[in-house]
Amino acid sequence: MAAKTNDPQWQNLGTRRITRLRMADFPNADDIVRQGLMETPRTAEAVDILLVNPPSPDGGIWIRTQHRVGRRSRENMVWPQVSLAQMAALLHPAYKVKVVDAIAERMSWPEFKALLNRCQPRYYLTQVTAPTLENDMYGTFLARARGARTIAFGTHVTPIPRETMRSYASLDFILHGEPDLTIRDLLDHLEGKIHERPAEIQRIFDSEPGYRPALTADGQVDMNGIRGLVWRRGEEIIVNVARPFINELDDLPMPMHELLPLQSYRMPLIKGPFTFIVTSRGCTAGCTYCIKHVSYQFSVRLRSPEKLMEELWLLKKLGIHNIHMYADLFTIHRDQVVDLCRLMIEEGIHIKWTCNSRVDYVDEEMLQLMGKAGCWLISWGIESGNEQVLKHARKGAYPDKAEKALRWAKQAGIANWGYFIIGLPTETEATIRQTIDFAKKLPLDIALFHVAAPYPGTPFFFEVVREGWFRPGTRWEQVDMDKGTVLDYPGLPAERLLYWQKRAWREWALRPGPVLTYLKMLLSDLSTVRSAISVGVQHLNWQTKK
Repeated sequence: MAAKTNDPQWQNLGTRRITRLRMADFPNADDIVRQGLMETPRTAEAVDILLVNPPSPDGGIWIRTQHRVGRRSRENMVWPQVSLAQMAALLHPAYKVKVVDAIAERMSWPEFKALLNRCQPRYYLTQVTAPTLENDMYGTFLARARGARTIAFGTHVTPIPRETMRSYASLDFILHGEPDLTIRDLLDHLEGKIHERPAEIQRIFDSEPGYRPALTADGQVDMNGIRGLVWRRGEEIIVNVARPFINELDDLPMPMHELLPLQSYRMPLIKGPFTFIVTSRGCTAGCTYCIKHVSYQFSVRLRSPEKLMEELWLLKKLGIHNIHMYADLFTIHRDQVVDLCRLMIEEGIHIKWTCNSRVDYVDEEMLQLMGKAGCWLISWGIESGNEQVLKHARKGAYPDKAEKALRWAKQAGIANWGYFIIGLPTETEATIRQTIDFAKKLPLDIALFHVAAPYPGTPFFFEVVREGWFRPGTRWEQVDMDKGTVLDYPGLPAERLLYWQKRAWREWALRPGPVLTYLKMLLSDLSTVRSAISVGVQHLNWQTKK
């Protein structure tokens, strides 16, 4: 027995003395892991910058773009990402670029991760909107974990740059305001390519008042000098001086539409794919709820009809015959619209197109010309049938003008799509009733009723904060004109607003005229049947949700 006790094989190691407590000295593998990450072999698909419209929060179709809010699309409209194509054109060919529209391609987050692994972007640029904030920031988390420097732009980060950066450590930069020139300026500084700009790109920078490269006397990059940039200096978040708006939109290179999944862009009542042409930026109107106050304030910049025709012919060669003239307000300048329509007729381009407008920015002669040039549908921001609600919102358009403008459009062979907002300030159940009755009187082919959404930075947002109309505990993801509402007015709480939103659509849609329009959409083209049924099912599900 004693022999066994002295044999190490039989010793109880738990009888040994415990060593004295030492100072912690944890192993540090950071440098090795970082070096391995940065030295990973670049694949054939590797890019310098990935410009991204990330997957949606719920797998559905969401509408997002450079100067618009995000919302779920009940109408199955897949929103073309022309703003990403425009920025890609500013970066190419100095940088290898790729545009990823995960919404259009119905890409899941696992599929998106696999794409990141293949593309190995050195820079990752993402759209960000209020209702999709956490979802969009998840993309920056994934990209940064793979070694990319992450950049955000959009209507949420422009009015809330510091708090967004503070809340999301995976975000390296924000493009504050109009992002086009800032993304090129940032990459040129970080990559040492300022002096390699081609003449046409340098000309745009030269036309910017007071522009000069952000370099110190010894040639080092001075991050403080890059206009329109939000960045981190250690723990400090720096918001640089704003970048002036681009004065001449014609100076921008043609958007690289060929990088977009053009065949995936769809819109109700359209046979085949469609895409956008940006005709202008900004709007002179003062609507308090509009996000353009954040993006472009009251600036208005037009593209020439000649440039627009050049882009139309380019898209036609790419096989696109349906165009939406995308602008804050397409009819902002009568001469531009008239000259463009005349060129379309003279050159015989024979495309079908749609646009948006306000009822006080059209006349009968112009609408007739638009119809002859191929316009077949106008989206009208009508909002309310009550003059007091419209006045308070500084809409400046009144119900009598709406009825007249829509009848002119009908006479010109143009269909009418009306947008209404339930729950703007001064709204009551009586004024909502007035709006529903008014909508039923108008010659509308389609109508959508949204609940007012106080998007950050708009005058409406500041009014809601000042008056205490936000529901307690509101998160940005809840500021969504389709998902629900965050408003609680005295005497008109959120539950009643949602009730009236659904009732408005039900009363308008379930009548012989709209039902006949829907049936025509089903029967006119077999390729639209699946989409039309999907739209109908979505609306029925939305109506039955509590």
